[in-house]
Amino acid sequence: MDKKLGIYVSSNQHLPQLVKLCQAAKRAGVDVDIFFTHLGCSMMQDPLFEELADVTNRMALCLVCFQEHKGEMPVPGFGEEDYATQERHCEIIDDCHRYLSL
Repeated sequence: MDKKLGIYVSSNQHLPQLVKLCQAAKRAGVDVDIFFTHLGCSMMQDPLFEELADVTNRMALCLVCFQEHKGEMPVPGFGEEDYATQERHCEIIDDCHRYLSL
């Protein structure tokens, strides 16, 4: 895919909308990379979260925030390298054509 959307998720209030946005992007031929931080790291236990793994190109999270919010590994759709730092967030920004913050 030539187009890529980056999404920064720092809130835990918009998971249904995030899933729908990623599904729409996939249908439109747009890759989606997501970086989760702050409260966004607290919604991994929601069953709806598992749907993101099927409609995203790459997901990563801030390990410090994930641990702060008592996150439990493994998270569906995350490999060991996806528990990262804000440096990964910067990489996603650099690689994307458009960027959205939730």
